[in-house]
Amino acid sequence: MPRSLRSTLAAATLLVMALAGCSEEDPGADAPTRTPTPSAPGSDAGTPSPSRTSSPTPSPRPGTTPPAWLGTRELPTGPDGYAAARTTPRELRRRAFNLPDPVPMLPGRGYASRVVAPAPERVLARSTWRPGCPVAADDLAWVRVTFRGFDAGRHTGELLVNRADADDLVQVFRDLWRADFPMERMRIATRADQDATPTGDGNDTGAFVCRPITGGSSYSEHASGRAIDINPFQNPYVRGDLVLPELATSYARRTPVRPGMITADGPVVAAFARIGWGWGGAWSSLKDYQHFSATGR
Repeated sequence: MPRSLRSTLAAATLLVMALAGCSEEDPGADAPTRTPTPSAPGSDAGTPSPSRTSSPTPSPRPGTTPPAWLGTRELPTGPDGYAAARTTPRELRRRAFNLPDPVPMLPGRGYASRVVAPAPERVLARSTWRPGCPVAADDLAWVRVTFRGFDAGRHTGELLVNRADADDLVQVFRDLWRADFPMERMRIATRADQDATPTGDGNDTGAFVCRPITGGSSYSEHASGRAIDINPFQNPYVRGDLVLPELATSYARRTPVRPGMITADGPVVAAFARIGWGWGGAWSSLKDYQHFSATGR
């Protein structure tokens, strides 16, 4: 090929390569960064957004809901009819829940009470009263009162009490309402309750029960309708190694003070003192922190 033609072809080739950008790249040069095109709102293109998931519902704090086993786990009893004290389950160490009320809500929004004396036969029929109890049927009154729950709600409970004390006790529970003192449930004890094997976790506030004193043979003040037990689980009966209810050992230690506990300088002792009733938590030979009675026994 003539030199002049070869020179012409070489020059043409270099011109084409320059126009086409085909020159050799520098091995050390950075490759161009590709900037993504912003996606339109609502588009699935571009950088994916985090998936939306609903937050899990937090578990309730221990003690704020009744455990599923409450009242079902029977305890073996000894010759005295009581079970040995047990370590308080974690779910009950700060017990602060409510069980369903046994009677319909009294009308209104604040404190309310109803007294029926003598107590109706239908009410006596579901209680522990029987001929031979140290109080006549006509001397018992059916008392319904509202009270604060551990849920801060308004609840209604019922008591059988000696009719001579009914009006005073209505005043006591009015004072506890005003003090926002919480109770779990207030109901009348039944014969089935008396005959049941202990589960060690009961907590009903109650009054009349036709039974002997704990650990004795003479009648209790409860059998005359002149004694009331308040939140027995938070305020157990303690005599030596005996703790009733049997699972309430955590509350046999009176500190720290938790909701529903009765203290010497608190509103419950003061309310009963105003009507002349004594407190079992002040006894020296044993402590019955739940117990109040007209005679102090």
